[in-house]
Amino acid sequence: MSIFTGSGVALITPFKMDGSVDYAKITELIEFQMENHTDALIICGSTGEASTLTDDEQIEVIRTAVCAANKRVPVIAGAGSNYTEHGVELCIRSQAAGADGLMLVTPYYNKTTPKGLVEHYSKLAASVDLPIIIYNIPGRTGLNITPKTAKAISEIDNIVGVKEASGNIEQVAEIAELCGDALDIYSGNDNYVVPIMSLGGKGVISTAANIIPAQMRDMTHKYLDGDTVTARKIQLGILELYRGLFCEVNPIPIKAAMNMMGFNVGGYRLPLTSMEPANEAFLRKAMESYRLI
Repeated sequence: MSIFTGSGVALITPFKMDGSVDYAKITELIEFQMENHTDALIICGSTGEASTLTDDEQIEVIRTAVCAANKRVPVIAGAGSNYTEHGVELCIRSQAAGADGLMLVTPYYNKTTPKGLVEHYSKLAASVDLPIIIYNIPGRTGLNITPKTAKAISEIDNIVGVKEASGNIEQVAEIAELCGDALDIYSGNDNYVVPIMSLGGKGVISTAANIIPAQMRDMTHKYLDGDTVTARKIQLGILELYRGLFCEVNPIPIKAAMNMMGFNVGGYRLPLTSMEPANEAFLRKAMESYRLI
């Protein structure tokens, strides 16, 4: 059974001026998502800067999101790690914090073999009773989940989906072919949503949904309802905005965009820094053309 279909927002983590987490702002941002009918909240992923949060901060962000969502939509918590035992701890604590599902990135830096990936995910999955989406983003982790490995992982009972951010549409097609209904596919790239849904994908886990939640939901639901023409029109219409939102490493531009819109989500934790002026100007122009500012 799918955790969700449609558009899930990869929510940013807001910071105060002193660099601490702004938990009150998280609630405010989630209300904005609820007003725009977002289908799921994905907390503490790449866009949520989980890698710069302490474990206690990460769990408190998840707990805050669970309380703010109040069962209106599923809360899917990022709980991955490059060390399996640490991942197990995060999975258990995320479940205790009330998460409805987990998103688990592949081990990074030390990486592993296909056998190691299957064993890693098997141990994480066995530690909780929650449905799990695995997260394939080789551009960040240096490790790709091949279709053959995805098939092996899909045989683990509570692993039900994959966030595919490899940018390789041929690979997505092969995963769909091999795994069928055993593994729901979600686009991890906002510019590939319609192509991935054309291969049977269930929707998107979206960075852009932080600022255009209604449009991202509309695109996915139009496709699911059979109105592929409108879905394609929305997809093509956001490409220039997408270029602005990814002209520097995520989540630098999306937080800059949100601040331009008056969300006041604060800055970043090092090594992330503010945007280069030329890139910020490019983003601002894209935002203006999309009538967001």
